[in-house]
Amino acid sequence: ISNRSLTEQIMLIFYAGNKSQDSGIAEMEELPVPHNIKISNITCDSFKISWDMDSKSKDRITHYFIDLNKKENKNSNKFKHKDVPTKLVAKAVPLPMTVRGHWFLSPRTEYTVAVQTASKQVDGDYVVSEWSEIIEFCTADYSKVHLTQLLEKAEVIAGRMLKLSVFYRNQHKEYFDYIREHHGNAMQPSVKDNSGSHGSPISGKLEGIFFSCNTEFNTGKPPQDSPYGRYRFEIAAEKLFNPNTNLYFGDFYCMYTAYHYVILVIAPVGSPGDEFCKQRLPQLNIKDNKFLTCDEEDGVMVYHHAQDVILEVIYTDPVDLSLGTVAEITGHQLMSLSTANAKKDPSCKTCNISVGR
Repeated sequence: ISNRSLTEQIMLIFYAGNKSQDSGIAEMEELPVPHNIKISNITCDSFKISWDMDSKSKDRITHYFIDLNKKENKNSNKFKHKDVPTKLVAKAVPLPMTVRGHWFLSPRTEYTVAVQTASKQVDGDYVVSEWSEIIEFCTADYSKVHLTQLLEKAEVIAGRMLKLSVFYRNQHKEYFDYIREHHGNAMQPSVKDNSGSHGSPISGKLEGIFFSCNTEFNTGKPPQDSPYGRYRFEIAAEKLFNPNTNLYFGDFYCMYTAYHYVILVIAPVGSPGDEFCKQRLPQLNIKDNKFLTCDEEDGVMVYHHAQDVILEVIYTDPVDLSLGTVAEITGHQLMSLSTANAKKDPSCKTCNISVGR
């Protein structure tokens, strides 16, 4: 090799090295960090996310990394190294970006979210920005669309209709004594507990009084057993359910058992409970539905209930004890049937829909 060619080679190596070094510096130039994150259009299983970022190096962004965690575990999935992709690697689409289907988001659940911008390199690795700030948001309840899906599933197993004549409510003797002494003989609506579907919009929000209406197949009368107490208030069906009330579907669930529960809401037309339900729940035709009907035959109101589901009926106004009777039942107190704050079986194919549990 001549001295000239050796010099040329050294110069080429030096040039190449400098070019490589310059290129490396350019590649490692910091990407803009997302800030002012905004969450919008929140549903029970999706949301839109957007943020602001500096324009410097913005054109190099090819992907976004999004780290989403339930609030109580917000640090459980944080990565120690900023160049390790997190749960979601999304192409850098125009913002806001809809996040749906990448996680089984649960309704009515608090989450934390943080974002990185990223640039994919020719070797497949990523250069990433620092993490954004962590923000919090809460997913929504089931919408009417989701509840209609639950309703359709419940209709499949409701079974044939049986006659009923009364609604009833079981409690301990002390409950009825308290109502007489402190509430002028009128049972008062209370906020529904968190039993049933996690996304139900009535849980923790709707105020009402729980009643049952199921009858025994062989007698046509209410069963003598109850999980809620040995004293029973019975009231003629027409006093709670009639053409002056509206009927709504509220929920469909089971508790790791073979039998299923359907929650219905009866609300006097125009009442606060009626207005609450009208915005959130599918309304049923009181004369023609698969669960609980009220119709007139020969001038008399006739009532039917579904045989193959256990109906829980919420009445949204106060009910005076003088409208019915209170008496002790003769059966057992079956606590295993209690639905107080009962958790829905998330694996049941009969009563779950394909959104977050």
